[in-house]
Amino acid sequence: MVISLIGYRASGKSSVAPRLAGRLGWSWVDCDRAIEQRAGLTVRQIFETSGEAEFRRLESEVLAELLQGSQTVIATGGGAVLLAENRERLRAAGPVVWLHASAATLTKRLSREHASAGRPSLTGRPVHVEVAEVLAVREPLYRLTATLTVHSDGESADQVARRICRHLSDELPRDRSH
Repeated sequence: MVISLIGYRASGKSSVAPRLAGRLGWSWVDCDRAIEQRAGLTVRQIFETSGEAEFRRLESEVLAELLQGSQTVIATGGGAVLLAENRERLRAAGPVVWLHASAATLTKRLSREHASAGRPSLTGRPVHVEVAEVLAVREPLYRLTATLTVHSDGESADQVARRICRHLSDELPRDRSH
């Protein structure tokens, strides 16, 4: 079984994944980091040199491989749900948890990290405008893909991981010691 975390960037996927995996005694992987390792470039560099289409191709390829694992928590990229085949693969591999945060929370988090080399602008617009525009496209896809929605506004990564474990307790293997 694989548990996939989906949601807009800065929703907490990369912070929650290691905590959730630790509670389960599982491994975890950040899909964007796996793409960077494969390409030998940062996400920003891939966008700048090869464009979004090439990034999405790499993302789909890496995600398909990661979803073949077992007892793994995957922090997906925010746009992983854009391709129908990714949405299908995610749901087939196990629970898909949408870390939902409000546009205001996402804007605040992204504004703090705006200069980060790892988060290229998707539209070139101001952060609050970009968040609103991109969420308008992606939220229906997150909703369609998710088997569980967990709100991450105002909660620590540990609190969110605990809540996910509680919600998924019936679906998870019983041999856990955590």
